Amino acid sequence: MGNILELVISVLKTTPQRWLQLAETIPIELLKRAPATKEWSAHECLQHLVDTERIVFPPRIEYLLRGEDFPAFNPDADGSKPRNDLSPKDLAKEFEILRAKNLTILSKVQEKDLSRKAKHQELGIVSLGEMINEWAGHDLMHTVQGERAMMQVFIEGCGPWKYLFAAHVVGK
Repeated sequence: MGNILELVISVLKTTPQRWLQLAETIPIELLKRAPATKEWSAHECLQHLVDTERIVFPPRIEYLLRGEDFPAFNPDADGSKPRNDLSPKDLAKEFEILRAKNLTILSKVQEKDLSRKAKHQELGIVSLGEMINEWAGHDLMHTVQGERAMMQVFIEGCGPWKYLFAAHVVGK
């Protein structure tokens, strides 16, 4: 694989566009439909991505560059409540703006910085390289989670093909 910074940045650049396309195309009812009790809707996944863009990843870069301990993030306690005042399209645009700002911060990180370490409140000693890998994985995971939430209505209605989606059924 290539340079991890390049790979991470390539993933992080795609996520806002994916969410903008979903928010501009998919009906709001489907975006806000929870796939099961206590499971996040696509809209809630997007809100979580906005929260982490605002209050998790930028500070973590700074903590790790300085070698300072940093707190864990609990989305239920530390995250925003669902922003029903913002349409999914407006939320996706907010995500795009925050991500552009954070890509500028990340662009200042050099390969030699990836070995810098600090203590995460729950996980112990982590490196900047590990954290940026987690950032890219986090983006992909919550985008897939949002898409899987929307998929549920179609799984329920596909009759004899339902078995093909067994790995994607949420909360059953």
